[in-house]
Amino acid sequence: MVMSFFQLLMERWDEVIFALQDHLVLVAIPIGLASLVAIPLGIIATRNRWVELIVMTVASVLQTIPSLALLALMIPLGLGIGKKPALVALFLYSLLPILRNTFLGIRGVDDSVKEAATGMGMTQFQRLYMVELPIALPVIIGGIRTAAVIVIGTATLAAMIGGGGLGDFIITGLGMVRDDLILLGAIPAALLALAVDFILSGLEKLLTPRGLRIPSKE
Repeated sequence: MVMSFFQLLMERWDEVIFALQDHLVLVAIPIGLASLVAIPLGIIATRNRWVELIVMTVASVLQTIPSLALLALMIPLGLGIGKKPALVALFLYSLLPILRNTFLGIRGVDDSVKEAATGMGMTQFQRLYMVELPIALPVIIGGIRTAAVIVIGTATLAAMIGGGGLGDFIITGLGMVRDDLILLGAIPAALLALAVDFILSGLEKLLTPRGLRIPSKE
């Protein structure tokens, strides 16, 4: 099977690259849009109890829906099949980790730090922009990292509604009962998830203030 996989990889290298690019689109757009929506909502939720209750509840409910069911729900909602409903479903699935980490990151800023910033004459916006967000940024990046890894795996199911990506190989392989075709989609997806996790993990550590870093063991 290993030899069959590598032979197929060489034969269909161009298709794999195209599917990988397609898969990156399925990941990058939902994560980017979810970040633009969830980070401001997470910040507002730290300031307003009702906003916190509503957005956290809605995001948590969306996260409990099985990924395949969420993708399938896009069809009766009028979005049909293809890339558009897949992007919408993956966007919804990305919200909770980013929203939760933004909320926890901002809430986790020490009260004495906030009081010191206020004592220096900072407005609430200045305190948020210059103090709270920089301290919370590693936690927020951690949420984006979690969401990205989840979406990379979930995006393979987008092929079931015509969304494209690496899942096309997996679905075709399952239909034809061909392990090499399944691996042609599964292995690049797994490697992509590991690569994204490694990059964002490094960024998370880089943005963590020195005083909060855990010393490495030699």
